[in-house]
Amino acid sequence: MKINWKQIKIKELAALVCHKLNEKDIDAVLVGGACVSIYTKYKYVSYDLDFVSYAALKDITSALTDLGFKRESSRHFVRKDCPYFIEFVAPPLSIGSEPVKQEEKIKTRFGSITLLTPTDSVKDRLAAYYHWNDPQALEQAVMIAKAQKVNLKDLKRWSDAEGHKEKCETFIKLIRK
Repeated sequence: MKINWKQIKIKELAALVCHKLNEKDIDAVLVGGACVSIYTKYKYVSYDLDFVSYAALKDITSALTDLGFKRESSRHFVRKDCPYFIEFVAPPLSIGSEPVKQEEKIKTRFGSITLLTPTDSVKDRLAAYYHWNDPQALEQAVMIAKAQKVNLKDLKRWSDAEGHKEKCETFIKLIRK
């Protein structure tokens, strides 16, 4: 299959990366802004793909080298003709103080992607809003919640446990507009 690296979409690249990692028995979960891009059908575009994996970095490097990516720094990979970079964030797979219990799988023509569920993707964005007052992260959380079915009861429970009940109410008002 011929790949146009300059025109590749995040979803396609994520599937290629997951497929290549799986070939080497490496599990990884897509998190962060790339999930926002996928869940909002590119209403928001991220230029990095963040993955969480427990695999050794040398094994990850080997897999990504097979796709033409070079390790630029300890956990950061680039390919000259690709508009996106790939990063591996340190485990564990958690959002705030809570471990992620469930993952989503999306099938594409390039393979399957393992990523945060829409609800956990909203939590991921809300965590940036809650802890760093990031207004763009709040906007991204709203975009996901308007585009996907999310569990508001779980979001409220998690927000309360994180100590941000009031900021969660702001989020809920925005999604109901």
